[in-house]
Amino acid sequence: MQNAQAHNQKLVNQLNEMAGGYDATAAQLALAWVLAKGEFIVPIPGASKIAHLEQNCAAADLALRHTDVATLDELFSEKNILGERYNDSEFVLVDR
Repeated sequence: MQNAQAHNQKLVNQLNEMAGGYDATAAQLALAWVLAKGEFIVPIPGASKIAHLEQNCAAADLALRHTDVATLDELFSEKNILGERYNDSEFVLVDR
């Protein structure tokens, strides 16, 4: 079986490549993807700098193609992500 980190990095690489096609960052594409999921789903991004806040806001202007939304849905589906979200010491901090 392939290393989980290497597998998941390939997914991130695909996200970065797709973002480049929109002249956007991966974070902007991810936010636009969440926004494309419907009006009852709201992303809550963080920003430690004004530039990041501005980039987050710009994501609202990205109009994703339906095929790209479907591609992102498949790439980042639960069945396609390998490994746990948290390591053992972090799992004690969350309610499973």
